[in-house]
Amino acid sequence: MARRQRLSYPGIAQHIIQRGNNRQVCFGDDEDMYIFAQWLTDYAAEYGVAVHAWVFMTNHIHVLATPVDFNSVSLLMQALGRRYVRYFNRRYRRTGTLWEGRYRSCLVDSEAYLFTCQRYIEMNPVRAGIVAAPAEYRWSSYRSNAHGKPSMLLAPHDLYTSSARQLKADKQPTAPCSPSNYRSNSLKKSTNQHAVGWL
Repeated sequence: MARRQRLSYPGIAQHIIQRGNNRQVCFGDDEDMYIFAQWLTDYAAEYGVAVHAWVFMTNHIHVLATPVDFNSVSLLMQALGRRYVRYFNRRYRRTGTLWEGRYRSCLVDSEAYLFTCQRYIEMNPVRAGIVAAPAEYRWSSYRSNAHGKPSMLLAPHDLYTSSARQLKADKQPTAPCSPSNYRSNSLKKSTNQHAVGWL
């Protein structure tokens, strides 16, 4: 049976999800996440993918990204997945698959969905009960998007940056938001290191 063709269009953001096989651990410690972030940065640049948000959980990842070509995301995920599996299997003396099949993705084709998706991704560790506030979790884009922490991986979406400029022009508060009202002004309008350098 032929594989279902992915929907991917240049300039249209995608929500990408990759899970560990049988929900098994795919990041054993911070070093694994650091390596994954470094290679994601490298391949995103190589294949022309702008990464707007991400979170690396113990057994899965979420990425919000926009490709410059039809197959940019596919090439990125293939290269990253294969390289990381080789690294992970060698480090933990294991064999076989790590990922639960191919990555999943869906188009993010509206402003409302973009902000909702970004918030969903960055609030993942809070919903999982790992931290009380998103800023406490190192392996997500929250610190960069919400607090301006420099990141080689981050390429903020145009809608996000334009929203931030508008908020500044309106002279609305720019203090960091609490988890309960995280990015609430933007959402209302739309319906609204160890890894220093990468995360």
